[in-house]
Amino acid sequence: MKGKLIVFSGPSGSGKTTIVKALLMKVDLNAEFSVSAASREKRYNEVDGKDYYFLSPEEFKNQIAKNAFVEWEEVYKNSFYGTLYSEIDRITSQGKNVFFDVDVKGGIHIKEKFAKDCLTIFVMPPSVEVLETRLRNRATESEESLIKRLSKAKYEMTFSVKFDHVVINDHLEQAIDRAYKFVKEFTEI
Repeated sequence: MKGKLIVFSGPSGSGKTTIVKALLMKVDLNAEFSVSAASREKRYNEVDGKDYYFLSPEEFKNQIAKNAFVEWEEVYKNSFYGTLYSEIDRITSQGKNVFFDVDVKGGIHIKEKFAKDCLTIFVMPPSVEVLETRLRNRATESEESLIKRLSKAKYEMTFSVKFDHVVINDHLEQAIDRAYKFVKEFTEI
């Protein structure tokens, strides 16, 4: 049996990565994380090939030209993110389900290409104010970058209606439980 695709999207700081990591620990979901490619600089705590495949903007553009991506997005100027076909093939060929932690538009593109084999979950912060606090507490952003992310987050939240489910991350454990139920139900179909 081939695996299914489960997409988690939401604004930066919504908690989608934390939820994905928690669900990956649940053996009964038989899931593996799809590592995205990114052209941004690696953060101090990130590992190439585990958190992202870090490519230069030129390398990323070469992969686009080769049609190596299911989806890709230029999120900011020369800041690309994308999902490689090879990652999906590698994971589903083992009969595992694929978890994605992607940009909102990327999540919509994956759903368009894989329709019935894909579940999309939008992780929503309880409010823009809570989101701002979370991003500030990360201490990974300049003030200018933070303002850009918050503006983008407000825009991204308008896309939540295009997703199969919305999980509001107001209490982390409850959000994980809600996401688990959606994934479990979908993967057992």
